Amino acid sequence: MMTMRPKKMTMRHSEEIEVDKSKIKTLQSLVAKGEGEQLEFKRKATHPEKIVRELIAFANSKGGTLMVGVSDDGSIPGIKFPDEELYTINRAIIKKCIPRIRYKKEVICISPNRYVISLNVETDNRKPYYFRQNKWRKLCFIRKDDKSLKASKEVQRIIGLQKELKDAQFTFGEHEKKLFQFLHMHEYITLSGFIKLCDINYSQASTTLIQLVLANVLQIEPCEKEDRYHTRSYRG
Repeated sequence: MMTMRPKKMTMRHSEEIEVDKSKIKTLQSLVAKGEGEQLEFKRKATHPEKIVRELIAFANSKGGTLMVGVSDDGSIPGIKFPDEELYTINRAIIKKCIPRIRYKKEVICISPNRYVISLNVETDNRKPYYFRQNKWRKLCFIRKDDKSLKASKEVQRIIGLQKELKDAQFTFGEHEKKLFQFLHMHEYITLSGFIKLCDINYSQASTTLIQLVLANVLQIEPCEKEDRYHTRSYRG
């Protein structure tokens, strides 16, 4: 009995796309700026889950564009089968993204049989977006400079509450007084530093800092190790 192997899904819609010199020039100008807060390069979609994390980080921040077929050094080798790469990325988004992220795609033909995929994500009121790591755990990512960082619990709560609260209020008590006295002498404070400064528990310190950020009194600077809180006059 002969067993039929399922055919690999291959689409060739991109073959109908012609080289457009104006689009190539625009692409080259954008790539020349280098990776940043709203721009990320990927050579291929070999690791689609990493691409999903980058798109989630853009969606949870100010939006951004991810380009597949562009190297970190700014060279543009392109990819041969953009439709297959897009199929792989979309499957990863369906599987790993909560809620499912929306994006605009464009396939740019840079030479015969070579393409660049542009994926643009805009921020919206559906955030925060999460990456489903497994059945029991999901992670949140945000964009800072040219990196996508895992968001702290405080950042996640701020992202979720900002779309609901317009005029957050807070009580100026003894803890807040100590906090602003500290920030008058120092550039920033961390959550652990605030806990130590006021001798309070994690929950109370976290809630206080979140309320101050939502009230536009403090600004939060996400960091890899521990977030930093500055006064609104800080210009880092």
